[in-house]
Amino acid sequence: MPYIDESPTMSPQLCAPQGPDGETVSPTPPEGLLPGKGLEMKKLVLSGFLASEEIYINQLEALLLPMRPLKATATTSQPVLTIQQIETIFYKIQDIFEIHKEFYDALLPNIQQWDEKVTVGHLFQKLASQLGVYKAFVDNYKVALETAEKCSQANSQFQKISEVNSCSSLPAALLYKPIDRVTRSTLVLHDLLKHTPKDHPDFPLLQDALRISQNFLSSINEEIDPRRTAVTTPKGEARQLVKDGFLVEVSESSRKLRHVFLFTDLLLCAKMKKTAVGRHQQYECKWYIPLADLTFQTLEDSDSCPSIQVLPEHELEEMKIKISVLKSEIQKEKKAPKGQSRVERLRKKMNEQESWLLTHSPTIPFRIHNKHGKSYLFLLSSDYERSEWRESIQKLQKKDLQACVLSSVELQVLTSSCFKLRTVHNIPVTSNKDDEETPGLYGFLHVIVHSAKGFKESANLYCTLEVDSYGYFVSKAKTRVFRDTTEPQWNEEFEIELEGSQHLRILCYEKCYDKSMLNKDDNEIVDKIMGKGQVQLDPQTVQSKNWHMDVIEMNGIKVEFSMKFTSRDLSLKRTPSKKQSGVFGVKINVVTKRERSKVPYIVRQCIEEVEKRGIDEVGIYRISGVATDIQALKAAFDTNTKDILVMLSDMDINAIAGTLKLYFRELPEPLLTDRLYPAFMEGIALSDPAAKENCMMHLLRSLPDPNLMTFLTLLEHLKRVAEKEPINKMSLHNLATVFGPTLLRPSESEHAKGQHITSASDIWSHDVMAQVQVLLYYLQHPPISFAELKRNTLYFSTDV
Repeated sequence: MPYIDESPTMSPQLCAPQGPDGETVSPTPPEGLLPGKGLEMKKLVLSGFLASEEIYINQLEALLLPMRPLKATATTSQPVLTIQQIETIFYKIQDIFEIHKEFYDALLPNIQQWDEKVTVGHLFQKLASQLGVYKAFVDNYKVALETAEKCSQANSQFQKISEVNSCSSLPAALLYKPIDRVTRSTLVLHDLLKHTPKDHPDFPLLQDALRISQNFLSSINEEIDPRRTAVTTPKGEARQLVKDGFLVEVSESSRKLRHVFLFTDLLLCAKMKKTAVGRHQQYECKWYIPLADLTFQTLEDSDSCPSIQVLPEHELEEMKIKISVLKSEIQKEKKAPKGQSRVERLRKKMNEQESWLLTHSPTIPFRIHNKHGKSYLFLLSSDYERSEWRESIQKLQKKDLQACVLSSVELQVLTSSCFKLRTVHNIPVTSNKDDEETPGLYGFLHVIVHSAKGFKESANLYCTLEVDSYGYFVSKAKTRVFRDTTEPQWNEEFEIELEGSQHLRILCYEKCYDKSMLNKDDNEIVDKIMGKGQVQLDPQTVQSKNWHMDVIEMNGIKVEFSMKFTSRDLSLKRTPSKKQSGVFGVKINVVTKRERSKVPYIVRQCIEEVEKRGIDEVGIYRISGVATDIQALKAAFDTNTKDILVMLSDMDINAIAGTLKLYFRELPEPLLTDRLYPAFMEGIALSDPAAKENCMMHLLRSLPDPNLMTFLTLLEHLKRVAEKEPINKMSLHNLATVFGPTLLRPSESEHAKGQHITSASDIWSHDVMAQVQVLLYYLQHPPISFAELKRNTLYFSTDV
C-alpha cells in the first residue's frame, strides 16, 4: 500500500504545480509507456488514494457527530448553540461528506475488479465539478472558525463536545481538512496522468478534472494572497530585529524547538502556530523578557539546573544512519523516470527525522533569567552559539534600556511581524535546502592549528575545532593547553571526519584551573572564550592535494591554521606498505610470524595503555588525537624503537587510541578479510536469529588464526571500554561506529569488483551501516572463546 499522509500540507499556499511562466501545468506521461506497467502503477496510486479517502470520510463523520445532538438541543429550553450558530460552524460539511461517500462507493469496486479497461476518469471529473460546494465552504470558514472559537469560550458544554469529538478541537479540524483534500486530489490527478497512456479513455477525463481543480485552487490562492501582508510595528517604534534562530528550549522537562528573536530591547521566544492550508503562517509568543530585566546564570546562584534528559549516543547515531539512507534513496529516485512523487514523501520523512535529531542532540545549557524570578533554559549544540547569543544580548544591554511591558495587542502585533522580519527562515535541515546548494563534504579534513597572536596578557590557552553535521555543530578536536603565554605555538594536526560539513569553526579559550569557578549549569569549570571564528569549507579550495593556509581573526586575536581535505572514497583506500620490515601496511600474519606472537605487539601495547589510563576518558576512540603524535608513534612501532614504552606512557591517550585505529585502517586487507566480506554482509542481513548465529560464528571460525585472535582480543577490550559508558560516554554502538568500517572495509581492488558507488555519501549510507552492524553483533554477543570456537564445528544448533 502506498504511503498515506493525512497531515496538512506543509505549504502555506495551496499547491498546484506550475511551469516557468507561472501557469499551472499538466503532467505528460512518459513516451513509450508500457501499458501493463503504467496501469499497474495507476492501480497503486488509486489504492493509496482510496485508503486515504476512507480516512477522510471518517474524519468528516467525526466532525458531523456533534452536529446531531447540538441540533436536537437547539429547539429545547436549554440549547447549547442556536440553529444559526450550528449552521454557520458546520456549513456544507454534510454536503462534502455525501460527495466523497458517493465517490468512494463508486471507486471501490473498480479497484477490486481491476483490469486494463477500467475507467475512473468520469468519477474524478464528477468530483471536480462539485468543487462549488468547497468554494461555499471556503467563503464561510473564517466566520465558522470565529463562531466556533466564540462559542467555545462562552459555552463550556460546547467546548467539551468539540474536544471529545475532534482529536484536538473542532476549529482546528474545520480549518484544514476539506481544503487540504482538494490539494491532495489535485496531486493524485497528476500522478494518475503520469501513469495513464494518452490513448486510454481516462486520459482526457482526468485532464479535465485536473484543469477544473487547478483553476479552483488558483482562485482560492488569489483570495488568500492579500491577507499575507505582514503587520508592521507601531509607528515611531525604534525596535529592530538584531538576531534570530532556532533553539531547543527545555520546557516542563521536555525539549521544544523554538524560534527565538532578539530585538533591540527584548528577547522573544515563539513557536510556529498550526495554521490552515493556504493561510499565512504565524508565530505564537511563548514568553518575552525585556533586556533591561534579563540576566544570565551567575556562579553564586544556588538553584540547581533541572536534570536534562540526554539520549544515548547510539540513538543519535542510528538516526544519522537512517537520514543517510534516505538521502541516498532520494538521489536514486530523482534519477528514476517516475520517482518524483516518491521523492516528496522521502523528503518529508527526512525532514521529520532531521528535526528530531536537531531537537534531541544539543546538550550545552544556556540559561537566562528574568530578574523578577522566572528563568528559562535552552540547550545548544555548540559553545560557539551560546557565546554568540550571550555577546549579542550583552552588547545591547550596554545601551540605556528601559524596562518595557507590552499590552496583549502590542505583543500580538510584534509576534505577527516576526514572520516578515525573520532572517533565519527554515529549520537548518538538509530537506529545506535547494538541490542546487552544495551538499557539503564527506571524508576527512586535516587541520593544523599553528599559532595565535594578539593576546594582551599571558594566559593558559587552547583551541577547539567544530564542524557542522546534520544541521548542528559538534566539537571534534582540542589542542593541548599552552601555558602562560601571549603567543601560543601549538603546531598540532588533527584528522576530523566530515559528514556533509560546510563550515569549520575555531574557538580559542583561556583555561581555568580554579575549582571555585564551577558552573552550576553543567558542573564543569568555566573556561573563558577569548575569541571565535568560522570559515566556509569551499570544496574547490580545500580539495586540492596541497595544504591551504589561512588565518581566522577573532576579537583582535589571529589564529593561524592550515587544512586539506581527503574525500571519503580516497581516504578509504588501503595501501599496502612497500617495505615489509615495519608493522603499518603489512599483512597481520607476516607481523605475528616475525614477532612469534598470536596478536601483534602494537595492538597489545595500545590496548594495555588505553585500559591503564584512557578508559575513563570522555570520547576515547572518538576524539581525534594530535596527528603529529600519532605519526611519531607510527614511526616508533615501524622501526621497533626501544623507547616505545616510555613514549606510550608520556603520550596523550587520544594519540594512542588514534594509533591503534590507524594500524587497523592501514592493514593491506581488512582484519575480517576481503574474501569473507560478502559473506559478513549477507550474514548480518539474515532475519532468523538461529541462522544468523550459525552463519556469524562460522565466519569467525573461517578467519586465519592471527586475524581471529587479534579480533577477539580487540572485542573484549572494546567491551571493557563500554562498561565505563556512564563516565567515557562510549557505548557499544559508538565503538561499533568507530571500528566497524576500520575492521571490515574491503581493500580497493576488492571494492572495485563490487557495485559501482556513485558518491561518497552512498558509501557511508549502505556499506558503513552494514559494517557497523557486523561489529555491533559481536560486541553484543556473550564472550567468544578461541578454543571453544575452533572445537565446535557448529557453534550453535539451528534449533530455536
